[in-house]
Amino acid sequence: MANQSGAINVQIDPIDKEQATIILKELGINMTSFVTMAIKQLIYQEGLPFEVKTRRPNKELIEALKEGEEIIQDIKDGKRSGYTNYNDLIKSLKEE
Repeated sequence: MANQSGAINVQIDPIDKEQATIILKELGINMTSFVTMAIKQLIYQEGLPFEVKTRRPNKELIEALKEGEEIIQDIKDGKRSGYTNYNDLIKSLKEE
């Protein structure tokens, strides 16, 4: 049986294509090889071969940001000590 291949025609933003091509060139592969590898991995893993995320902050980051805001407010309210530079922080830690 002869080796056959099927063509895929994909429309993509020209800037995205250029950026992807540059990265792939640095890796030593071309776009066709990348698409072939991605499809093979899709089949092998029976799903997307990479994690798909939104750019929204995750729960841990949101909690850390809230905690940071609380700390800043506590410093403003005089409930906590704050430091304006590294040296003051180190001096305070050595005094404890």
